[in-house]
Amino acid sequence: MKKKTTLFTTFMESLVRTLERNGKMRTAETYRCACNSIVRYGGSSITLRNMTPAFIEGYENWLLGTGLSRNTTSFYMRILRAVYNRGIDQGYAPAADPFRHVYTGVDKTVKRAVPLHIIRKIKMMDLSDRPDLAFARDLFMFSFYTRGMSFVDMAYLRRSDLAGHVLTYSRSKTGQRLAIHWEPCMQDIVDRWPSSPAGYLLPIVRRTDKDARHQYKSCIFKVNKSLREISERLELSHPLTTYVARHSWASIAYARNIPVSVIAEGMGHDSERTTRIYLASLSNARVDRANSKIIGLL
Repeated sequence: MKKKTTLFTTFMESLVRTLERNGKMRTAETYRCACNSIVRYGGSSITLRNMTPAFIEGYENWLLGTGLSRNTTSFYMRILRAVYNRGIDQGYAPAADPFRHVYTGVDKTVKRAVPLHIIRKIKMMDLSDRPDLAFARDLFMFSFYTRGMSFVDMAYLRRSDLAGHVLTYSRSKTGQRLAIHWEPCMQDIVDRWPSSPAGYLLPIVRRTDKDARHQYKSCIFKVNKSLREISERLELSHPLTTYVARHSWASIAYARNIPVSVIAEGMGHDSERTTRIYLASLSNARVDRANSKIIGLL
């Protein structure tokens, strides 16, 4: 019987369209990004049957050669492995494991949190000369104030989500419903940057005649660029990003002896295990300080 075959790009595009029809836009974007990446390496004529262990190992080395971290290359590998397994199910790929010699795990990430005194500096910066930096700083602080709310969730907050002194929203990643007590510092930011005509609480998605997701992605790119400039002004060793606010809230809460269970609930994590990944670097710092104290007793 003749073996079924199809171009990798054709097969991947069909998966992307299915994901988009099911409303999984972020996953569809990551699949499309992975497809573009492997085409840059192997060309547009590659098929699933061409994905031998040697090809996959070569692809991993190529990715590492471009300067990507092992976590990033692993992310690509896990996507491609999922696609390959779908190909096996549909008869387009042999029942094999070409990914057995490449890394598909998750390395412990470098600490991305900043301590409380840096958060204070960010809050108190005089950025009156640069409205773009002031806007980025305020969105960073809004994330911190709201227990590390992700940028995508901030972008889609509706004015109707704020009722009285409670802000209620659903996490885009998990669908979990969260309620946050509305504080004066949050209101100050909303007052400084009036809500958009599109009905959103923050002016991230501003226009009704353009795709909301495109506006969100454009805004986060500009905000992270501004945060890098703020990092340079403060002479920080690592650049700020919107994600740093989320990680910092968790780490600072943990340093103040707030239970991990409370931090997990505040951040909308579905398990404490996820929260502990955030806090791993801080835990090590605690152990190091304890060790120094013990050594000092000698």
